[in-house]
Amino acid sequence: MTLPPNVYDAEPIPDAARAEIDRMLADGDLFRYTSDDSPVALLEQEFAAHMGVKYALACASCSAALFLALKSLGLPHGARVLIPAFTFAAVPSAVVHAACVPVLVEVKDNYRIDIEDFESKLESADAILISHMRGHTSDMDAILALAFAHDIPVIEDAAHSLGTEWHGRKIGTLGRIGCFSFQSYKLLNSGEGGILITDDADIIARAVIMSGAYEHNWKKHPVLQDRFAHWQNKLPLYNTRLGNLSAALLRPQIAEIPRRVRDGRRNHDYVAGLLNASPWLHVPPPLEPEARAPDSIQFNLKGFSDDGARAFADAAEARGVKVQIFGLSEDNARAFWNWQFLGDMPDLPQTRAMLMRACDARLPARLKRAELDLIAAALVGAAEDVKGKALAYGT
Repeated sequence: MTLPPNVYDAEPIPDAARAEIDRMLADGDLFRYTSDDSPVALLEQEFAAHMGVKYALACASCSAALFLALKSLGLPHGARVLIPAFTFAAVPSAVVHAACVPVLVEVKDNYRIDIEDFESKLESADAILISHMRGHTSDMDAILALAFAHDIPVIEDAAHSLGTEWHGRKIGTLGRIGCFSFQSYKLLNSGEGGILITDDADIIARAVIMSGAYEHNWKKHPVLQDRFAHWQNKLPLYNTRLGNLSAALLRPQIAEIPRRVRDGRRNHDYVAGLLNASPWLHVPPPLEPEARAPDSIQFNLKGFSDDGARAFADAAEARGVKVQIFGLSEDNARAFWNWQFLGDMPDLPQTRAMLMRACDARLPARLKRAELDLIAAALVGAAEDVKGKALAYGT
């Protein structure tokens, strides 16, 4: 049996990064503030231009970017921040780190926020942090309209959504602040890293200073200097900067974004069609305004018990495809009941039911059609191993 491909290796770093890395290795120029045009400074300018926004701030991680985003809003201690109950543990962790309180919102079986539950919790909220988990965009028209009506700022956790669009607008530019990840499994890869974007001069000034622009290093950021001067010495320094080596790895990858988005969408939609042909598997469709940029695929098991779902995951692994079922994978950081650092958990039956049958498998943009066929065949075959082959109509 031909086994499916390794889906965990990232794409090679473009050769264009090598000369800059060799230069830095030769002179040790690794700190972002040694010059006005350091690799980090250039990355920020180029990423902002790609996204069509005024300002960008490179950070040590997307979690650091989320933390700085919350702090830059000037929220009071104990501020209530709405987040979807389907997200990675780093998101509520960033909220806690910012001395705020996460308020979990129900998520439907299409992995998107339940707008009714969202609206019911909005009155007591001070901020909204929308996590586009695994690149699935919730109804941003409804969310932004409700946020505007209640005068509540919106932060987008777009860690998985670089390249995704909503009504033709880039995800991460819809709210006051957008945050992205450069961890190795994301569209741009520097191993670790993240970036914050905004059009708000006051937000970027606060974020830059708190990121670690001590003394007058903020003068090396080509943005509105009067706001920096206003906040000098008034804010703590959290030192969440990105280094020049990471920026050198990232800069030449920006040109690869359109190709990676195109190939990732093509791969996802092809495999989704094959999985949806099975009576046991279902890939929820995107919302109409959404054009996704996926590098993984999520699907729901239909008609499975807990034991049957575990048997499916075992059968898929035996066929060479590793699948995590969010609610059944031990200590999964995407299952909200494992966030014990939050204390008592709310009752979120809709999200819990979804997580108990929602499956996740990597699907990198670099894969070819034959490799996609092997992955889809393994997943469909694993379902048939547990449930039996579906009979054709009339047999």
